[in-house]
Amino acid sequence: MAEIPKQYEPKDSQAKWYPFWEERGYFNAEPNPDKKPHVIMIPLPNVTGALHMGHALNGTIQDLLTRWRRMQGFEALWMPGTDHAGIATQAVVERRMFEQEGLTRHNIGREALVNRIWKWKDSYEKRILNQLKQLGSSCDWRRTRFTLDDVCSAAVRRTFLKLFRDGLIYRGKRLVNWDTFLQTAVADDEVFTEEVAGHFWTFHYPVVDDSGAPTGEKLFFSTTRPETMLGDTAMCVHPSDERYTDLVGKKVKIPLNGRLIPIIADALLADKELGTGCVKVTPAHDPNDYACGLRNQLEMINILNSDGTLNENGGDFQGQDRLDARKQIVAEMERQGYFEKVEERPIPLKHSDRSKTPIEPYLSDQWFVQMDELAQKAIDAVEDNRVRFFPSRYTKTYLDWLGEKRDWCISRQLWWGHRIPIWYCETCSENDLKQAFAAREDVSYRRDDEDRCWLICAETDLDPNALGPDHELRQDDDVLDTWFSSALWPHATLGWPNQEQNPPLNGEAAPSIGNNDVLDFFYPGSVLVTSRDIITLWVARMVLTGLYNMGDIPFSHVCIHPKILDGFGRTMSKSKGNGVDPMDLIDKYGTDAVRFTLASLAGETQDVKLPVGYEDPETGEVVPQLQEHTEAKPVDGVKPRIKFPRSKHELQYSSPNFEPDEGESVARMVSERFEYGRNFCNKFWNAARFAMLNLEGYKPGPVDVSSLPLEDKWILSRLSKVAGEVTTCLERYQFDMATRTLRDFTWNEFCDWYLEMIKPRLRDEEAKPEAQRVLVAVLDNLLRLLCPFVPFVTEELWQRLGELAPERGLPEPVAAEDAAIIAAWPQLPESWINADVESRFERLQETVVAVRNVRAVYSISPATPLKLRMRASAEIASEMNSVAGQFDNLAKTVLEAAGAEVERPEGSASFTIGDIDGYIPLEGVVDLHAELKRQEAEEKKLIGFVAGHEKKLQNEKFVSQAPADVVNNVRETLANQKSQLASVQEVIEQLRRMI
Repeated sequence: MAEIPKQYEPKDSQAKWYPFWEERGYFNAEPNPDKKPHVIMIPLPNVTGALHMGHALNGTIQDLLTRWRRMQGFEALWMPGTDHAGIATQAVVERRMFEQEGLTRHNIGREALVNRIWKWKDSYEKRILNQLKQLGSSCDWRRTRFTLDDVCSAAVRRTFLKLFRDGLIYRGKRLVNWDTFLQTAVADDEVFTEEVAGHFWTFHYPVVDDSGAPTGEKLFFSTTRPETMLGDTAMCVHPSDERYTDLVGKKVKIPLNGRLIPIIADALLADKELGTGCVKVTPAHDPNDYACGLRNQLEMINILNSDGTLNENGGDFQGQDRLDARKQIVAEMERQGYFEKVEERPIPLKHSDRSKTPIEPYLSDQWFVQMDELAQKAIDAVEDNRVRFFPSRYTKTYLDWLGEKRDWCISRQLWWGHRIPIWYCETCSENDLKQAFAAREDVSYRRDDEDRCWLICAETDLDPNALGPDHELRQDDDVLDTWFSSALWPHATLGWPNQEQNPPLNGEAAPSIGNNDVLDFFYPGSVLVTSRDIITLWVARMVLTGLYNMGDIPFSHVCIHPKILDGFGRTMSKSKGNGVDPMDLIDKYGTDAVRFTLASLAGETQDVKLPVGYEDPETGEVVPQLQEHTEAKPVDGVKPRIKFPRSKHELQYSSPNFEPDEGESVARMVSERFEYGRNFCNKFWNAARFAMLNLEGYKPGPVDVSSLPLEDKWILSRLSKVAGEVTTCLERYQFDMATRTLRDFTWNEFCDWYLEMIKPRLRDEEAKPEAQRVLVAVLDNLLRLLCPFVPFVTEELWQRLGELAPERGLPEPVAAEDAAIIAAWPQLPESWINADVESRFERLQETVVAVRNVRAVYSISPATPLKLRMRASAEIASEMNSVAGQFDNLAKTVLEAAGAEVERPEGSASFTIGDIDGYIPLEGVVDLHAELKRQEAEEKKLIGFVAGHEKKLQNEKFVSQAPADVVNNVRETLANQKSQLASVQEVIEQLRRMI
């Protein structure tokens, strides 16, 4: 066997074992009637992106579950793929094109822009998929899908046609959230509200008679958007507001354009206790006004163009940007005498999550899916537990959103995406359509009386001349919302609606077997792992479309993992400059360390704060991130960096061609939190290395578990119990608890206790064979348990162990599997679990710890031999005598006597553990008088510290004015010092009794 390095080198293992797994096809999943399927569909990352911490956590959990289920004997499929991310991808390509070439999409046309985006996709998709591989992701890469590929596109077309034919898709003019920068509608879920500094203007409109002449009365109102006055179609008051009762039914005049509009009463819009009690109504530019307009059949006047400039309804202000027009409109109202006052105040303003620019409510023609029936079926699936959320509290988010049953706006005014498969014909008749399409199942049509045209929906593209030279077909220019295609992900990726042919693998057609057994076997899936942010955008819609297309749920479980925030509790993002690149972490700590740490953070409590810092790549020095660092804005899309040396902590910006000044280097962001995972991997490596270095002469053979020494019975009992606990934790998606359980067992029990206890037997030729067999079996099972969490280090050790012990196991050895990734998950005998053995061993541990504490208290060197006398019952004394050798092995202490008759020797330190009293003679070991003086000096020092901190906390000014964390630190320090003082005083009392 090759020499085992003293230190684990993550990069070497990562470079070696990932290709090994791929080449052997260990990630691949095929329909297998002899196995149960376990399916996870990846929350498809955008092709514009790179891996961020959310992806890293999400990917770690999915891979952990997939590897675990694969080891349990499931046919485990983790389906990979990427999303075309319509708005985000088109926005970034358009922005770069404009910055680099001064061109817009309108300059080059639809086809040329789409071709550019395809090239962008091909480049950036490879990057993010390679990053997932660096994380150790064991996806079936042969099945990688893209939401715009032929397989997924077929599912999109079939679903749209099906919804259209069932009357569940319609086109209508509705108020939507409009992104004027990207010039497209965005969903409610893709909008965030942010307070900005704004103004609150108060104006009045004159009340007029039927001829339009002023009556002398005025209606006062306030607004944050004066430009929308151009689109007002009513003034509204509360029906019970006596100030305005006589005015309801009369009219006011808009001074800006002379339009006469009615005064209406609407209790849902007006609040007589708020402001003037009178509000203007602009149905085409405000959601509440829009609802009021529908209730009262008001005219809806759109004043905006798609780019946010004023249209022909803007009158004299036509062509101006709405924000520029706002200033002129205020000035004009003031000039005419209708301006009253203005206040500065923070305004809650909606922004597009895609462009980060303000949203405009905008009346436009859009395509919608009717949600009543579809939403109810998705609600039923959760209420009857066919779909379950973990943690269960997220069920409410899902049910609340679906319960609103708001129709889903599925159209976007973009060029990148699935173009809406609707063709318009304004000249044809129904007979023309029947003649052309009567025999086609893939075409459906209906009359749109509002626009006086026919709508033809087709599963495949229609020729513009499909109805002959007298009738032209024109396809809708819009594309589908990205979430429409991603909602079909669980069944589209498996080849639906093609029931006759399996989906292609890596662009090649799969073998034809006459039916799509991939879809039959792998649908429905098992669990979806995702963030809470997209429960409404994605999770609910996948359930909805799965039930609609497949008649079955897409997955049984939804695991919602925490969000990773920076050390100040803020969302990590490039724009804030506080995001950590997981690739930097992998480069610094290794993939296993990153995975193990991330798994330890994945509990049911949301969210996780991850303190980060800037690391000098030359010296390794880490400067903690300051809160103000996160306020920095990126330059040219590049996140801010910090320059070194330490005297320069100001933020600098780096670009791909950034050259640091002489003597300086660019830092990367890291988090020392990941030392947790690295330290664990190193600890385990060293322990496994020690075990394998002690396997010389190993020979497999049967072992009588019932006759093993206490330490073997104990480790097997604990191993069996831990294996069961980890399995249960993973079944419940409690990854943090599973990680903690494994770490505690590996670090504390296997490394710190068991390996130390078996060292004498490994040096004894007679005892060595049995000790080796048990040690090998324990290490084997520990590698299996850790494999899903830290796959690279476990594979490295598995292969090395295979060279030394190809046959292993208890009670009878068997041949080990060729690789850890395909090894069977431990199912250890419950008969190994022995509460009595664990209790006895716990007494031994507590006694050893007590002896070690005596050494620490009296500053006795670990090399100095000690004697131990124990007063205990005959049964416990016999038990202690049976493991007497371990006291010498673990604590360099000789068990001199044990029994009920043992007395405390003079000049001895003592301790009590349950029914045991232990005594350690100190004569000749410790200078009692000198030790007493040392302890008394320590007592005096601690009394001073305690008094000082108590005085500080008695100062009301300090407690009330100092930051809360400072006060809490003082309280914690005081508590620790009091505890230390009590311990020192107890030692002093013991010493005085001895002397």
